[in-house]
Amino acid sequence: MRKKKLLCLTFLLIVGMVLSACSNYNFKPTIQYKVQDFTVTNHRGETVTLESLKGEPWIAMFIFTNCTTICQPMTYNMTLIQEKLVERGLEDYKIVGFSVDPANDTPEALTNYLSYFEVPDESKWHLLTGYDQSFIEQFAVQSFKSYVKMPEEGDQVIHGSTFYLVDESGVAVKYYSGYSEEENTGNAVPYDEIAIDVETLIKNMKKD
Repeated sequence: MRKKKLLCLTFLLIVGMVLSACSNYNFKPTIQYKVQDFTVTNHRGETVTLESLKGEPWIAMFIFTNCTTICQPMTYNMTLIQEKLVERGLEDYKIVGFSVDPANDTPEALTNYLSYFEVPDESKWHLLTGYDQSFIEQFAVQSFKSYVKMPEEGDQVIHGSTFYLVDESGVAVKYYSGYSEEENTGNAVPYDEIAIDVETLIKNMKKD
């Protein structure tokens, strides 16, 4: 009986320490990239601007529907992040995917692409198109320091696998791995960290 009580007490102490650590978590930006202004179209045919995204933090990524390598795993990973956000009861956020192949990624193509994934809350998602190739290539560099390039041959656009956290004022403040072939490596997707960072931004926003 005494051993059981000791184990129970130890468990409660560990839980208490974890909860305390979470409540005292201090979000620290690792980057400060001001996102360039834009007016584009999402997969529902709605106009989306930088201004319309302001007021809530959002997670950004670069993908395209004809991608044969990392885009589907990245999108799946984003659905897992949203599951974490839903578990935490969070509502004040958005998920934004910039197409790096806008000539082929119509709103209909993006809607069809997203339909293959089990998305916890589709209303939070904005898969974006409605611009030309030169725009997305310079936008990625200027706003996220990310490389996007349509190759001279073939249809597989070169782009990164990073997720970016953008704060409520439109500044990218942190980045994470959005894809990893080996989840037990140092480059694994930090699902919980991203969810905690989003939650912390939301809480800090409501304090101000």
